[in-house]
Amino acid sequence: MAKTTIKTASVLAFERKLANSDALMFAGGFGQDEQSNAWRPITINSKDVRGTISNRLKNAIASDPVKLDAEIQKPNLQRVDVAALPFDADTLKVSFTLRILGNLATPSACNDQQYQAKLASTINAYITEHKFQVLAARYAENIANGRFLWRNRIGAEAIKVRVAHIQGDQEKQVWLFDSASFDLHEFVVPTGALGELAEVIRQGLEGESFTLLQIDAFARLGVGQEVFPSQELVLDAGGRDNRKSKYLYQVGGIAALHSQKVGNALRTIDTWYPQAHDTGPIAVEPYGSVTNRGTAYRQPKEKMDFYSLLDAWVLRNQAPSVEQQHYVIATLVRGGVFGEAG
Repeated sequence: MAKTTIKTASVLAFERKLANSDALMFAGGFGQDEQSNAWRPITINSKDVRGTISNRLKNAIASDPVKLDAEIQKPNLQRVDVAALPFDADTLKVSFTLRILGNLATPSACNDQQYQAKLASTINAYITEHKFQVLAARYAENIANGRFLWRNRIGAEAIKVRVAHIQGDQEKQVWLFDSASFDLHEFVVPTGALGELAEVIRQGLEGESFTLLQIDAFARLGVGQEVFPSQELVLDAGGRDNRKSKYLYQVGGIAALHSQKVGNALRTIDTWYPQAHDTGPIAVEPYGSVTNRGTAYRQPKEKMDFYSLLDAWVLRNQAPSVEQQHYVIATLVRGGVFGEAG
């Protein structure tokens, strides 16, 4: 009998298994984390400013002082969105929920039963051997270290993260973390509270229990200090105040971080790519892309990208190294469309 050749399905998609909400921003006092009525929503306001000459323009005309002086005389007036703590509050609170889903071996869409069966067998073999322990530990640490605060983390006097495991309308378990005690460039073997949180996440990924976490971060920045919600990408400028050059994200009038931005921080666990020793962890992406650096760290020509590794593992039974197995599975946890036609 002729051997059946398995090919990558033309339609293949996975739903994300770390389903986080948008993160809302509030103002209050450090140490008031248990007082829910002490936190007021942070709102978005507009400010009219005169900007300075850009470096690009300055460099273009630097050889002509007359032109440079003329450009400086021109008003660079801008209207921008801003958000800040009030002058009677010194702490930013950022709150979101995280639901952790199991059943990774079953894609949300696949049009090839043979490929799906082989892929499921590969994923289940990984789960049997590794039980999501490495991935769960890294996701837990990115919660505890407050990485999801992004720019709001920089220069804070103190940062605490409170994590509650929710069942029904009750807090089943609560953990408190001092985010300053973590190194954003390295991951540790989880112990104590971090180990307990990692175990809850692992159970959620394995589908052993329903897992919902309420996550609240408290960053002491100082009264009146600026905070940094997500910035909106304006696609419909004609429908907005076109005099405004920057829009900040808000939900129901409350300053917020996009769920995508929070999710990006949670999956910043890839230290298995070739340049990781020099640049530190990056978000799990099929090509290891980091847009603000303009770099893809997992090049197909080096066979270190998700598709090359997955095809070798599933189609040719060439299992990657254990580290790259973690990366491939983490990419599936991330979710996305991965079919041959996609």
